[in-house]
Amino acid sequence: MASTYYTQHSFDFLEIISELELPYKKYQPLKPLKTGQSIPGFALKKEFNNWRQFFNGSQVHGPVVLRQLLNKPLVISFYSAHWGESGTVRLKQLNAIQHEIRAAGANLLIITPDEDSKAFENMIWDNSLSLSFYYDEENVIAQKLKLFSEASPVWNTYSGIDVNVPLLATYVLDTNNQILYDEVDNELNGTIPSPQILDALHSSSLYQTTRKSA
Repeated sequence: MASTYYTQHSFDFLEIISELELPYKKYQPLKPLKTGQSIPGFALKKEFNNWRQFFNGSQVHGPVVLRQLLNKPLVISFYSAHWGESGTVRLKQLNAIQHEIRAAGANLLIITPDEDSKAFENMIWDNSLSLSFYYDEENVIAQKLKLFSEASPVWNTYSGIDVNVPLLATYVLDTNNQILYDEVDNELNGTIPSPQILDALHSSSLYQTTRKSA
């Protein structure tokens, strides 16, 4: 009987050792793309369900003409409600400078993995936002910019986040999908670098004007 007991527990102990010897997967931090790089395969879907447009807090419906959106420099900013007030503050700041963005000959688009919800609509209404949102359900664009990875969930870096969502970031792209300016809010202070964004757009506009006149 003693022999049987020893054999059974020796087997269990070996199983434990085997589990401990399993290879440990080291956490790899996200490394977002930077200014000067290009976004490989950047594309937006035309399907109506991927687009939400608001004016002064109210949702508006109309056709989305991708050619008109992409034939100019594009400011894209990533948002998720899971970032709380930091995300909302950034939207309010982008909303405040969107007229200057358009005056610089560019377009503004907010990219989010969040599904449409009453809470989302209430947030837009409460802040009287006039913004266009693109629903990126599987974080395809965020992954291309290396702002999101299933292997590098944001909860490993930020406490209080229990859903893996893209980093809060804003990019300025030219018509060839090259990055003219990049910014990631690593400190979650909610501040949008408005002067730098507008400077990048003005520099791009000046460059295009110089090329045309050459």
